[in-house]
Amino acid sequence: MDNATRGWINGFIGVVIFAGSLPATRIAVLQLDPLFLTAARASIAAVLGGMLLLALRQPRPTRASLGPLLVVALGVVVGFPLLTALALQHVSSAHSIVFLGLLPLSTALFGVLRGGERMRRGFWLFSVLGSAVVVGYALSTGVAASLQGDLLMLAAVLVCGLGYAEGARLSRTLGGWQVISWALVLSLPLMLPLVALRWPSSLAAVDAPAWFGLAYVAVFSMLVGFMFWYRGLAQGGIAVVGQLQLLQPFFGLVLAALLLHETVSWAMLVVTMCAVTCVAGARRFAR
Repeated sequence: MDNATRGWINGFIGVVIFAGSLPATRIAVLQLDPLFLTAARASIAAVLGGMLLLALRQPRPTRASLGPLLVVALGVVVGFPLLTALALQHVSSAHSIVFLGLLPLSTALFGVLRGGERMRRGFWLFSVLGSAVVVGYALSTGVAASLQGDLLMLAAVLVCGLGYAEGARLSRTLGGWQVISWALVLSLPLMLPLVALRWPSSLAAVDAPAWFGLAYVAVFSMLVGFMFWYRGLAQGGIAVVGQLQLLQPFFGLVLAALLLHETVSWAMLVVTMCAVTCVAGARRFAR
């Protein structure tokens, strides 16, 4: 099996794992404070990642790597989990998953800004059209009730794209799983005090599904998924394997319907398909 095939397999596994993040977060925030959830998931994953780094005797990152690692930490360890947890207090996971159709575009945008790549005119045409589809959907579904949640999801997509692009660049020299592990370790001094400050007043009042949701996003979404994802990007190429992000909204919608019994309307499916089509077109004209 060549590296390209391994990259597709690892990237696909990572996307499937990430697809469960929003439904699991939705379950958890029904009974857990969003700040506690964000800090707890990062702290648990940081401890596990730190143990891996120690067990496998990984060298410390260089000074030049610290800045990018902080960007990764702010994007995918703190920013995306916190913003989505806050958003899911206002919107359903099925609604929020529609915005994930913009993740490949967000990643590409920061790839241009950080990597200095030149994109063709067709790329930007599809990019603007995809954004217009998502914004139009948000406006048509009751902006007064979900504006805050929609804005939080858009912000989450932006910071996640930045974290993906920066992490993908850094994984070429530092290694895929090492990037997320070191980013988690760097965030631990901030996350642990926040866990203590936002600790639930009564653990008995938190039911098992909320704890299972926390466990999933801590172990799988925050650590294991990134191990497969960054490894896939390194093996198969960022541009090629990054296409697999387009499948994430579909997996997420199915999980939201199966696990949370949420209604997935035809409008959600149509908008998701339009967003995926636009992002795919933008990728086609990227070079």
